[in-house]
Amino acid sequence: MALIIDGKKIAESIRAEVRAEVEEIKKNRGRLPGLAFILVGEHPASQSYVKMKGKACKEAGFNSLTDRLPANTTEEALLARLRELNEDPAIHGILVQLPLPKHMNESRVIAAIDPRKDVDGFHPVNVGKLMIGEETFVPCTPAGIQELLMRSGNDPAGKHVVVVGRSNIVGKPIANILLQKRAGANAIVTIVHTGAADMAPYLKSADILIAAVGKPEFIHGEQLKPGVVVIDVGINRIPDPGSKTGSRIVGDVHFESAAKVAKAITPVPGGVGPMTIAMLMKNTLKARNLIEKR
Repeated sequence: MALIIDGKKIAESIRAEVRAEVEEIKKNRGRLPGLAFILVGEHPASQSYVKMKGKACKEAGFNSLTDRLPANTTEEALLARLRELNEDPAIHGILVQLPLPKHMNESRVIAAIDPRKDVDGFHPVNVGKLMIGEETFVPCTPAGIQELLMRSGNDPAGKHVVVVGRSNIVGKPIANILLQKRAGANAIVTIVHTGAADMAPYLKSADILIAAVGKPEFIHGEQLKPGVVVIDVGINRIPDPGSKTGSRIVGDVHFESAAKVAKAITPVPGGVGPMTIAMLMKNTLKARNLIEKR
């Protein structure tokens, strides 16, 4: 059976490292990291995510604020608020919770964030820097995947990494992260997506498989090479009459069958999920240190 890569434990280690650095900042009477959240509308999942992120800020010793704007807020009003936060010296990171209401242009809103405060790593400037291998803010989930690999002893250097999915949030950035010629990367990367007539040969050749396709239990163990390392990014809710809620959460990989052939695998939940918030804390601390010049 595969080794379970414990995302909760690794995420807590990262958060402890962040807390320790914040304690040093306090001792030196420096400005504490400040993170601003903007939530437009009342999307239940978005409200839950922002609440969790706010709690993480408190635990890390950050200052944080949450702007809760009504769903009918105009795009210009949101852009004006972003301009204020860009100029606020107490705010080092800005996160606009997605998705936004349909009347807003997400690309225009993201581009309005100061790239130095773009702790989500979605600004075109930061995306471009990642692509060419410059130091920048990396999207939190892909950054967490890299940390999971390295801290679990699965260095991707020289390995064939197969990424299933090509989203701007996970698939594309993790591919760009892992192909860079630097520590914690230097992998041979293949992106597989719905354009492939047959995914089987790609899946079977993976030393490391990163599943981010958004389809419940889409990949099964018999499709994988023995000894593969599986990072399952999927979070899918499926019916389960036997549970109290009538449903349960599964990943993009069929865990039971994959665990029989894999060397190591992330569970769902408890794998990649906790890493996203941990890396948001790390990005915000990084933004603070860059802006304040440590």
